[in-house]
Amino acid sequence: MKIGHFEIDETDERILDELKKDSRKSLRKLSSSVGVSPSAISERLRRMERAGVIKGYTASLDLSKLGYEFVAIIQISISGGALLDVQKKISGLPGVVAVYDVTGQYDSTAILMRKSRSELSSLIKKILAIPHVEKTNTSMVLNVVKDFTDSAGI
Repeated sequence: MKIGHFEIDETDERILDELKKDSRKSLRKLSSSVGVSPSAISERLRRMERAGVIKGYTASLDLSKLGYEFVAIIQISISGGALLDVQKKISGLPGVVAVYDVTGQYDSTAILMRKSRSELSSLIKKILAIPHVEKTNTSMVLNVVKDFTDSAGI
């Protein structure tokens, strides 16, 4: 697979698959799983980091266990050619975990997470108060079957 000037081969894909399962895996364990030397793993990781394929290494958190019980998906109509400005403002609000530029009836979709109904209500009202936000449509998440943080399915 080619990404810009960078080409990912089968070995790189196996390394990425292993990192998706456990980003804390040591070079030695990656080496054993993928079947190449630790120094080759290290060089491939550096190459993918420089190319921006690997953006960082993070912990996968269960946010519901941290008290974030209220998850909402909000669709947003934005007027006046202010799409990027409004999306930046929404992105900067605490509790907004993702903002997407989308096609269809709405211009943008955001994922919100808050610990209480009142916090979620307040956040939605802040979004509605942003100039050029025309209307929203909010859906509450009842159960998570699989979410976007589970990249192992890619």
